[in-house]
Amino acid sequence: MLSVVPLTILPSVDLPLVLKFPAGVAGLALRFLGLTSFVLLFFQLMLGAYMERCINRFGGWVFKFHIFNGIAIYSLIILHPLAFLFSRYFIGIGADPIFIFLGFCIYCQTKLDFYYTLGRISFWLLTIGVLAGFFRNINPFMRFNWRKFHVLNYVAFLIVGVHEYLLGTDYMTQPFFAFSIIAYLLVLYTVIRKLPNFILFCKKWLSN
Repeated sequence: MLSVVPLTILPSVDLPLVLKFPAGVAGLALRFLGLTSFVLLFFQLMLGAYMERCINRFGGWVFKFHIFNGIAIYSLIILHPLAFLFSRYFIGIGADPIFIFLGFCIYCQTKLDFYYTLGRISFWLLTIGVLAGFFRNINPFMRFNWRKFHVLNYVAFLIVGVHEYLLGTDYMTQPFFAFSIIAYLLVLYTVIRKLPNFILFCKKWLSN
């Protein structure tokens, strides 16, 4: 699945020219990190949704890999806006981490501001989902309620897809576009399939 990332980006890149300039390197990293995060997040969601089946078939190492993959994905997700930060800096706009991570807009003045806001929303939703999984074995509250927060990863994935579709030309380029459609449909199917169980889980939690 990861092969769709270089197959999508590299044909449109003049590497010798891009690598001459820091802004070009940062921009290329931004593109690679964005698409790679999308692919790995899709794989992570599918693995988590069908974890019990995977463990029964392949063994307990699958869960350990799920944790490792989650850490790797979140690292890439953090690097993605940082690459955007450096890209803006190298082209002379300046480095403003508050704008990058917290520059939300309710009534956005431009479409671009709205696209960026979608990225910020997905970043913080993923952050909450990751922290919930991390603290599930540490905090008593999270031990019983981590699923409610962890499910935000699915919402974040769907928002990420819209963010990349509206903002980047790579998303509309083959073979990534074909992969993204399949990934989106599978995640939507999983959400719809799991939704009744999640609602039942919430009702039981509220009744207690």
